[in-house]
Amino acid sequence: MAGLVSTLYRSVLNRTSTTMVVVILGALFYERGASMISDSIFDSVNRGKQWKDIKHLYEN
Repeated sequence: MAGLVSTLYRSVLNRTSTTMVVVILGALFYERGASMISDSIFDSVNRGKQWKDIKHLYEN
């Protein structure tokens, strides 16, 4: 365990610039993942009620 922590520190957290890149990328991936999950839940709860589900009924 100590070796893993030491390796992580040396490769990622040793420099402030590298740490900031990791934090920013982590925040972007987290935001995108949370957005996709919430959209999926919303779509499953509202299936059949959204325009994308009933559009074919009104198109000529």
